[in-house]
Amino acid sequence: MVEDERKREDEWFRANEKQLLEAARVARAKREAERAGAEQESERKRLRDQHFMKCPKDGHDMKEEVLDAVKVDRCSFCEGIFFDAGELDQLFLKRDDRSGFFRRLLKL
Repeated sequence: MVEDERKREDEWFRANEKQLLEAARVARAKREAERAGAEQESERKRLRDQHFMKCPKDGHDMKEEVLDAVKVDRCSFCEGIFFDAGELDQLFLKRDDRSGFFRRLLKL
């Protein structure tokens, strides 16, 4: 009788420990995933801050200029002009005289 009670008690503890260990494993995996996500987001933000509004050619600061109601980016060092997606199309659709557009763009 005492042997049976001990066996049942041991089985109960084994099953309960298995459940507790599985719950701890799941909680740990969740914490690790959250931490990895936060680290990735932090790294993305750091890289964006490091490269935002920097000239892709020489790395100097760029400033926005308005040209026919479209903002273009101009490097403060090399005077390079850079367009975001769709900006050049917007400028061409607004202007029929392309040579005048390029003169104004280059400030000639």
